[in-house]
Amino acid sequence: MLATTIDHIPPPQACPGGCRYEPKFDGFRAVALVDEDGAVHLTSRRRTRFNDGFPEIVAAAGEQLAPGTVLDGEIVRWGDDGRLDFGALQRRHVAGRRRAEFARTEPCHYVAFDVLESDGADLRPRPLRERRTVLEALLGDAPPSARVILTPQTADAGEAELWFDAFAAQGVEGLVVKDADGAYLEGRRRWWKVKRRITTEAIVGGVTGTRQAPESLILGRYDTGGRLRVVARTTPLPPAARTSLAEVLRNAGPDHPWPAELPAGFAGGPYGSHPPIRYVRTEPEIVVEMSADAAVERGRWRHAVRFVRIRPDLGPDGVPMFGA
Repeated sequence: MLATTIDHIPPPQACPGGCRYEPKFDGFRAVALVDEDGAVHLTSRRRTRFNDGFPEIVAAAGEQLAPGTVLDGEIVRWGDDGRLDFGALQRRHVAGRRRAEFARTEPCHYVAFDVLESDGADLRPRPLRERRTVLEALLGDAPPSARVILTPQTADAGEAELWFDAFAAQGVEGLVVKDADGAYLEGRRRWWKVKRRITTEAIVGGVTGTRQAPESLILGRYDTGGRLRVVARTTPLPPAARTSLAEVLRNAGPDHPWPAELPAGFAGGPYGSHPPIRYVRTEPEIVVEMSADAAVERGRWRHAVRFVRIRPDLGPDGVPMFGA
């Protein structure tokens, strides 16, 4: 099952069978399957194998789950500060021989939010409320030290709103909203997700397309050493924004601090998964307001941000510093 983004927390009656609300954790989506022989298979939705990257979760699933169990959930890492650390997951995924070391020094959890099979029985056609009962029976009594744990769920929209605010301090992105009567439909977008968004400012350092017809913006902020750092890329600009930005942006001079191409990871997504970003550098003098979710890693937004408006009242010195 997949989720469609909405911009508000819906009331319980918005779902035919009543809404159920769960935290939206920032991690690696994964299916945990324990086969009839007790072997654990941990994979992404695209069938990428996670067993080697997260051996502590594989071991825990083998201990906590009976053969014939299939769970859907999220691999997460809580840092020492209590916040979710997506960077630790990325390090683990490409760590090679250091994976075993990271499993000891940066252990992860598997947060289960659905059960697809139990004792070999296919539960996908069953309503969420029944699957949740089975999932609670499987994991509800797990000790605090368990690596495979159950996600919280509530039917109370007021409590969900409290979660939306309170869990933000832990790096939780928002909420997932599900129909209590809904079956589990592979690959279908029948859930909703509500992400926490902020509005802030950044400096335009480049554009995709051309300066006269920009398609998206490459945004930056200055760090404490006075260096302009890439922080985000926008979603495609609406036509009116392209026109207004073309009127104020200027092609950069030879002292622009960024290279002619940027790594794909600078636009969100794993490094190396896409070709480098080809763009046109512009003079870093125009400030824009952007709307972004809370997924920030090492000072950069991992997901594309939305252009809101030009801020002619602000200069680059009025923009928050890199990492703020």
